[in-house]
Amino acid sequence: MHKIAFYIGSFPIHWYGVLLATGCFLGLWTASRRAQLDRIPAHLIVDGGAWLILGAIIGARSLYVISYWDRLVEDPRFPSAPWLEIFMVRRGGLVFYGGLIGAIASGVIYARKAKIPLWKFADAIAPSIPLGYVLGRIGCLMNGCCFGRPTDLPWAIRFPADHETHGVPVHPTQLYDALLSLALYLTLAWLYRRKRFDGQIFAAYLVAYALLRSLVEAFRGDYPVRYLGIATPAHLVSLLILLAGIVLLIKLPRVRVGSSPLPPA
Repeated sequence: MHKIAFYIGSFPIHWYGVLLATGCFLGLWTASRRAQLDRIPAHLIVDGGAWLILGAIIGARSLYVISYWDRLVEDPRFPSAPWLEIFMVRRGGLVFYGGLIGAIASGVIYARKAKIPLWKFADAIAPSIPLGYVLGRIGCLMNGCCFGRPTDLPWAIRFPADHETHGVPVHPTQLYDALLSLALYLTLAWLYRRKRFDGQIFAAYLVAYALLRSLVEAFRGDYPVRYLGIATPAHLVSLLILLAGIVLLIKLPRVRVGSSPLPPA
């Protein structure tokens, strides 16, 4: 656990922010190359990156603030500048599902504005989401958040004694998520070249990620409350995402999607 990557003068640059930014860059770069297979000019993907990133940050931070308001209020830094603290994303505090919902909303707006076929755009972006997530979860490890339950398994990790885990060995859930996301990226990138209908890759991503996230959630130890003693808030959102993905996989092959004209490259 090393939160600070380096300093610019006296200003600390956190590993969480560095890795998150790198993940966004890699995601957009790979998506821009992939999109050309569907005749979407690379610059349209890059231009849409700002929309996606802004929507993701707003959604991720909003859901974090809503979910962990009590924890924020108890933070000794919070009472002195409560509204300012809400925007301190460089220290961590982002909920992925909030980011996913925010990015989907902003992506729909951008696709309509740029006159890009929505499902082709979604398919080009989808494999790059878990790729960026790989680095995001490593950032969580460096930040000490999203930690696992206590365990005596040989691959358990220990955080410093002043961490919430108090030095007890815990599941490296951040690494579980990172490795599973890397496998998901490779699978979706392979499937993209073999897709049978527009929207298939995005729908497959929703289904696969919901299942993988639910698996890792079983080992998480940073939730103060579990529904019925088992389910985390992410489990409940995963169920909704899973159902949405299944519905898309059933409905989209039956919909004849017109090939909307694309702006010139």
